[in-house]
Formats: sequence, structure tokens, C-alpha cells
Amino acid sequence: MKRALRVATVLLLVAAVGLSVYGALGYWDAVRRSDEFVTRANALIADGKGPQNLGTEYLRQLILVQDPGYLEHGGVDLSTPGAGLTTFSQSVSKRLGFEEFRPGVGKIRQTGFALGLESRLSKEQILALWLDTVEMGRSADGWMTGFFHASESVYGRAPAGLSDLEYHRLLAVLIAPGQFRLLEEDKALDDRAARIARLASGDCHPDDLRDVWLDGCT
Repeated sequence: MKRALRVATVLLLVAAVGLSVYGALGYWDAVRRSDEFVTRANALIADGKGPQNLGTEYLRQLILVQDPGYLEHGGVDLSTPGAGLTTFSQSVSKRLGFEEFRPGVGKIRQTGFALGLESRLSKEQILALWLDTVEMGRSADGWMTGFFHASESVYGRAPAGLSDLEYHRLLAVLIAPGQFRLLEEDKALDDRAARIARLASGDCHPDDLRDVWLDGCT
């Protein structure tokens, strides 16, 4: 029994070290490529596709819905109500740091990569990359990638020129781009957009960390 316990302890330690190394590799990969990411982000911002181009209020709402602790945390947030388990930095790391992201152990590298981004890029630069790479569902021309691209494709205008309802529908699709339909009548999408509107106006609050569907705003 004692021998088996020692073996199990050693195996757990080896696994823990392996996971730590895997996370560290993600961190250093982000650091190594940081100049590339800074250049790309700065080009987006210069082209009018940075977070500030959403307008002050629409940027506030995006952060409130997707990552309410974004301006304060360092890449990971496990406490803010409505934050869920994936920050902007972790989300964009799926697309920048992996050829094909797989949940589970991949979350370790994803988090390391996010911490690496946070160490070298500004919040504005990280969010510009997120806006450019986020999946937005289907349009008449196929799958849409990029928040600004989706706004132009669906509504013919940049996000800052949208009505509140149009903007809330764009925010609503982010949680399930493969499920919701921006170009069609979609009751589930409209219901989520209505929850977002109540959240943005301060009429409700998420129930807890995992309340990304905003059950507290039903």
C-alpha cells in the first residue's frame, strides 16, 4: 500500500511539472512572437479597427458582456460575476497560439499564452487582435471572422454607427456563433440581445462567475 501511494505521488508530481512546463512554453511562445502581434494590432488600430473605434459606450458594453474584469486582471479572471472561465486574452490565444485548439490540457498552454500576451501587449492591442479574429457566425457569403467585418457584412455600417438593438445582436452572437443566425429571425438570439440590453442599462447583474448566458437578466 505504501509503495503504491509513493508511486501515485511521484506520478502526480511528474504530471504537475509537465503541465507547468506546457503552460510556460505557451507563455514564452507568446513573448517570442510579441513583436509580430504588436505590429498587427497597431495596424488594425491605425486602420480604424481598434477597440476605441467602437465608441466609449459600445466598448464599455462589449467588456461588460464578454470580460467584465478585463481592465483590471492580468489575463485570468476567476472571480468576477459573468466573466466565465475565458478572458479576452485567453480567447484570442486560442486563435493566435494554436493551429487547432483542443479543450482540456490545451487550456494550460492557452492560459500561459494569454499571460505572455499580457506581459508584452497593451490592453488595447490585445482587444484589437480579439476583435479581428473573433468568430461571428454565418453571413450570406459564408463564415464571418472579425467584429468589424461582421458589422459591415450584416448591417452595412461600422459598429459605432449601429443602433443599440443591432449592436446588442452582434454582442449576443459571440457566445454561440455556430448556433445563432444574424441574418434570419432568431428568437433565441433576440432573447439574449434583450438580456444584454438589461445588463448594459444596469437593470440586472450576472448571478455568478459562470453566468455567461446572463440568467440573472431573464
